[in-house]
Amino acid sequence: MSGIPRRALRAGGVVAAAALVLTGCLQNPNASGGSGGAGGAGGGFADGGSADGDKVVTILGAFGGDEEKNFNASLAEFEKASGIDIKYTSDQDFTTTIKQKVSSGDSPDIGLFPQPGGMIEMAAQGKVQPIDTYLDYDKLQGTLLPGFLDAGRYKGRVYGAPMRNAVKSIVWYPKAAYEKGGYNQSPDTIQQLRTDVADKIAATGITPWCIGWESDQATGWVGTDWVEELMLRMYGPTVYDDWTSHRMPFNDPKVVKALDEAAKFNKDPNMVLGGTKGVLNTAFGDAMTPAFANPPKCMLHRQGNFATTFYPKNVQADLDNQVGIYVFPKFAGGYDGQAILGGGDLAALFNGNDPDAQKVMAFLTSDKFGGPWAKAGGWLSPHKTFDLSNYPNETTKKIALIANKASVLRFDGSDLMPKSIGSDVFWKEMVKWENGQSSQQTADNIEAAWPKS
Repeated sequence: MSGIPRRALRAGGVVAAAALVLTGCLQNPNASGGSGGAGGAGGGFADGGSADGDKVVTILGAFGGDEEKNFNASLAEFEKASGIDIKYTSDQDFTTTIKQKVSSGDSPDIGLFPQPGGMIEMAAQGKVQPIDTYLDYDKLQGTLLPGFLDAGRYKGRVYGAPMRNAVKSIVWYPKAAYEKGGYNQSPDTIQQLRTDVADKIAATGITPWCIGWESDQATGWVGTDWVEELMLRMYGPTVYDDWTSHRMPFNDPKVVKALDEAAKFNKDPNMVLGGTKGVLNTAFGDAMTPAFANPPKCMLHRQGNFATTFYPKNVQADLDNQVGIYVFPKFAGGYDGQAILGGGDLAALFNGNDPDAQKVMAFLTSDKFGGPWAKAGGWLSPHKTFDLSNYPNETTKKIALIANKASVLRFDGSDLMPKSIGSDVFWKEMVKWENGQSSQQTADNIEAAWPKS
């Protein structure tokens, strides 16, 4: 899931995903047939939201608490300079609420989608304004991480732009113990990660991998992330897109092979702490905790940048000295570039005729947004051009640099699949797979469950 799945923290509330994503060619014609450019006020066909030109812009999103506070702080200077009053509403059940509001004609001016599927569904209904009609598409594409805009694409046109990034392709390790062991701090390939790191750790009597899948009703999402990482690295972004959009069947031999590769991490009792029972019974947020024991019980943790929020408080307080990181590496013989699996929040415009809402969208999706949020921690910009000095520690800066240097970013695959698959069957079948079901049977079962239309 993108970042931490909402159901991992509370039952329900997953944004519906549509099978329609990425069905078009990878181009972005605007209304007049060009390749991008900023539109002006008026002329929008998505006409929801509040009154046009009233200097009030309403935004609905899923994040609250400290995140809401830091979001509002990041808008304060813009509001003062522009004279626009931005009214943000947090809704934990964003999925249900945004659908109800759009259906009843009471949509916000802007919606912040933690998963692209629900936005694509509304774009297909003509409820969302394509970004090339009011933003400088080419400029935006030039500053964003490569491939990020594709997450908001429907039939060749992009309907949402990212305002937050989540980087999943990170390997974490307990710094002192890892460096004392002399293990490779930048393996080039997954194969080298096994032979030059995991096997050497295992030889010392320590189980290499810290992996936990338990997440209440959402148990299994961590397993889907492993498959997505391997699909992207083994076959590259084009095949990955074919897989997530179901242009390629789920039980294609490539997917089965990726599942078999994922088993080498998740199902080998010599590689993962506690074996399969440990994987399924360990909460995803607790997976890395044994790495900070003395001596460590495991050493390697593949998880997103949000993982630090679950680490022990003393580790969080001294992050740069307590943990080390490197990018989850390439697969030898697979995609030659460095791919990043990620996620984020996409901003979408429901009020295509409001110049105020257009201005807010332009700022919200620019590399100028987010300084106060970044300094507070827990937020990454999706822009390569964002000022890294805003990040509060070297670990976060390093994560941002990993993303900035990537050849391509692809959104979490289960977020791009229909909800009945990506947030249900895929999770459940991965649990069966971890319990011993074969890769072929797992892929066959998911393919059989895929919606027919």
